[in-house]
Amino acid sequence: PYLYPICGTASYWRCSSCNVIKVNVHTISPELPAMFDGMKLAAVATVLYIIVRCLNLKSPTAPPDLTYQDTPLNRFLLKSCPQLTKEYIPPLLWGKSGHLQTALYGKLGRVSSPHPTGIRKYLPMQDGATATFDLFEPLGDHRTGDDITMVICPGIGNHSEKHYIRTFVDYAQKDGYRCAVLNHLGALPNIELTSPRMFTYGCTWEFAAMVGYIKRAYPQTQLIVVGFSLGGNIVCKFLGENRTNQERVLCCVSVCQGYSALRAQETFLQWDQFRRFYNFLMADNMKKIILSHRHSLFGGSSVKTIDTELSRLYTATSLMQIDDNIMRKFHGHSSLKEYYEKESCVHYIHNVNVPLLLVNSADDPLVHDSLLTIPRTLSAKKQNVIFALTLHGGHLGFFEGAVLFPQPLTWMDKVIVGYANAICQWKKQKPPCQSGQLSEGSCVEEKA
Repeated sequence: PYLYPICGTASYWRCSSCNVIKVNVHTISPELPAMFDGMKLAAVATVLYIIVRCLNLKSPTAPPDLTYQDTPLNRFLLKSCPQLTKEYIPPLLWGKSGHLQTALYGKLGRVSSPHPTGIRKYLPMQDGATATFDLFEPLGDHRTGDDITMVICPGIGNHSEKHYIRTFVDYAQKDGYRCAVLNHLGALPNIELTSPRMFTYGCTWEFAAMVGYIKRAYPQTQLIVVGFSLGGNIVCKFLGENRTNQERVLCCVSVCQGYSALRAQETFLQWDQFRRFYNFLMADNMKKIILSHRHSLFGGSSVKTIDTELSRLYTATSLMQIDDNIMRKFHGHSSLKEYYEKESCVHYIHNVNVPLLLVNSADDPLVHDSLLTIPRTLSAKKQNVIFALTLHGGHLGFFEGAVLFPQPLTWMDKVIVGYANAICQWKKQKPPCQSGQLSEGSCVEEKA
């Protein structure tokens, strides 16, 4: 037997006796490594492309985009609070991803979070509920020598023990501020409800009770109002509900709120920026809070009613379903639309006349870009409002750092305290009429 080439090629041979085709591996093997090398390079390039896209590494860094009217006060604030005009630089490798900023805030809160020591206060409400807040005294004198208290409203289902709240409180204390932090009704796992009601999207009763206590306990103190996410909605609604709520208030800062629950409703059902997934996660967290208080919330109902309410809760996959089936009923709203309209600050925020800083991030996966027309329009119309929109920061992230590891303090912590310091400095150094510009139109009232 002998081998002869097929079709004149040296790669394939046929045996004359067994008629079997044989392959000359030595002639094709040099081509295989080159092919595999090409596939490896393509795979690496694909992975790198995905990483660059997902981490948004090509996105530039920039100062916040500011919308405001040109007034002496606003010029002074922008000069005195450099965080508003300087470039915000997030950690290089992951800080330009709004999802990673949000996830890190959600899972860790903050890096190396301090443990400020405070006193828990209990306030009985007229409907039988018991509001609680934690009071933290300043760790030094304020730079103006005045008594200043920050009244703080955390995000959805949050309280004073959350890491981002602890970090901010510690920083504010060291700058001479007393801090009062509301614990949302039902949010603390070790505090039982004393009435069949828990916190909702826009109920201001507990925050108003805390502010009233601070005003009575410290007659000389002036207030800086701060709200995070859902808390931003509550504080802006509280100030706009009644003009007397703005008495002794120097300014207000709202961070990462959505302004209108009714407008946000549709966006939360979209998969854009994985918003539907975040909706599911927040709904799951709300379920856990409600179920932990089910005896207080549903104890007075019939067995059939309890079974119906709980079955609806178990099957809910969005905040809207929970709001419609349970939350709106705490205040007797007849429909989800009515609940969202009555509880959103968009219908009250135009009544706020004290200096108001509204902060949002363009890559916040929870707040759709369409909602940002509300603060942008408001700041263009009202002299007391500054709207600051950062390119990066996610939802309550705003981490700063060089390459990989973030700093303990965030841009958000610094900008709130910096803005508050500038407001206090303006009031201290200006004559009464100019200082009165802290409230829009107050100089006109004084002259009249």
